[in-house]
Amino acid sequence: MCPSRLVLEHVTSRWGVLVLAALLDRSYRFSELRREVGGVSEKMLAQTLRTLERDGFVHRDAKPVIPPRVDYSLTELGREAGEQVWALARWTERRLEAVHTARESYDAREAHTP
Repeated sequence: MCPSRLVLEHVTSRWGVLVLAALLDRSYRFSELRREVGGVSEKMLAQTLRTLERDGFVHRDAKPVIPPRVDYSLTELGREAGEQVWALARWTERRLEAVHTARESYDAREAHTP
């Protein structure tokens, strides 16, 4: 498997896109980010953050206070990736009607194909 495919998989995964997009606005604590992303389990969010941190997209800032405080933010590389995937997500939203029309056309053709 080409190494770039694995990185692409990380940033374009369902949760990867949403985490990168959320962190474009500001840094978040784990629980705040979970609420912001919505629908992600704690386990999946933790896994996504670890993966993005390992790839150099997310910075984890653990502060030595009680109770512990950990903030997540984008690195420069993460900001660049986040802007790219968020642009694709916005394009998808804008062109959703065209995709829906294409699907209906395809399904109508296939329904009449023996």
